[in-house]
Amino acid sequence: MDARLQRRVQRYGWDLAAADYEALWQRQLAPAQAALLDALALRAGEEVLDVACGTGLASFAAADAVGPQGRVLGVDISGHMVEEAAGGGGGRRQVHFARMDAEALALPAASFDVALCALGLMYLPDPLRGVREMVRVLRPGGRLGLAVWGERERCGWAPVFGIVDAEVQSDVCPLFFALGQGAALAELCATAGLTDIRQQRLAAVLGYRDGAEACAAAFIGGPVALAWSRFDAAARARAHERYLAAIGPWRRGTRYELPGEFVVVSASVPAA
Repeated sequence: MDARLQRRVQRYGWDLAAADYEALWQRQLAPAQAALLDALALRAGEEVLDVACGTGLASFAAADAVGPQGRVLGVDISGHMVEEAAGGGGGRRQVHFARMDAEALALPAASFDVALCALGLMYLPDPLRGVREMVRVLRPGGRLGLAVWGERERCGWAPVFGIVDAEVQSDVCPLFFALGQGAALAELCATAGLTDIRQQRLAAVLGYRDGAEACAAAFIGGPVALAWSRFDAAARARAHERYLAAIGPWRRGTRYELPGEFVVVSASVPAA
């Protein structure tokens, strides 16, 4: 897919997902976000950039860690996600949000102590370019933290991509799981010139109260949401049926307990 088109698909897909994102994904993604923030060990007064911030879940946690003397900027390609984030915050004056392309950050070089990207790097047309942009805006000795989904076979919800592609030639995320394979994410950081690279894998369980909630979560995400918005009633019914069949092994009564895996990497910018 052309990179410009891919960015457009991401932008409008996540616009569609913004209103329901936290209700369907906050609990499921919390372990990855917590592991990422623990790996970064944020300190009071630091300045933090949260790339692909979504509705600001990691941004708000980072703001609590750096305190009122610190600063957090969350950026996302989706204007609706940024609006949702800006409406939260609970009075945290040290956190702000802006719509911005992760591969072309409109920010000065060497202006942050820490940069993080929690489960957003897989959506970029050029992940290496995105990492290099984060490195560019970090000060010498600054820290970078990244989290992505892990191996495809360890993520029970992964069949959603094939189900969507069967209804429409979307090619929504052709390399979605590439960064979760082996040491791919750590190697990407090394290519970007980072040092002190540490990688960990985190197994998780994604719980949903019933099939309707499991389907809603699967089909609201980013480019999948854009394709879903174009399905007629018959296509939606087929997609739901196929997805429930695919996740059937993890049904527990009316609930679904899907396996998931995250990869978390922390690294440092070489000191000057």
